[in-house]
Amino acid sequence: MKFDPGTDADLLKLIAEHPLAWLVSRGAGRFEATPLPMLAETDAEGALVSLLGHCSRFNAQVADLRADPSALLLFTGPQAYMSPEPVRQPRWVPTWNFAVAVIAVEVEFVEEETLAAIDSLTNAMETGRARPWTLADAGERVAALLPRIIAFRAHVRGIDARFKLGQEESAATVSDLLSALPEGGLADWMRRMNADRLASLETAK
Repeated sequence: MKFDPGTDADLLKLIAEHPLAWLVSRGAGRFEATPLPMLAETDAEGALVSLLGHCSRFNAQVADLRADPSALLLFTGPQAYMSPEPVRQPRWVPTWNFAVAVIAVEVEFVEEETLAAIDSLTNAMETGRARPWTLADAGERVAALLPRIIAFRAHVRGIDARFKLGQEESAATVSDLLSALPEGGLADWMRRMNADRLASLETAK
């Protein structure tokens, strides 16, 4: 089955809403993986070109990626089992809906940007809070922690995004499935990817 790759905007929304990615690399005949929050960086046209992150300087992947910078970033967005229970179409079978992305990257360590990378991530995560926390609130502890952390920029070399959110189903079936889902999360994504068809269905009622 060919899955909908979505648009640049879909991919950026996925990363922004679910920034924790598995960074997967290979070294000395073994695979290593670390879950790390990432920030998307785009070009003038709004296309993803790189992702900024940071990790422990003592992470085994640091040495591996210095030797071979090729890696994968695995993002998993909303997902759920789709039961036939709410579906009125006879003999409809279960499936799984999801929004995921596998991004092939080349990792460049940017030690001089470590403080800025941490600050950028913190600001992004604190946005919208009544009293956003800042690095300044940590005082001298920042200087103590900084030597243990290193920032990196993951330059995008390939993108395999897959948005399986009911696009292959009839609008009526999507509507049935939505009736059984809680608001937000997966339901919002299914509405986003089927907006025109769902609107037409409502108009036809």
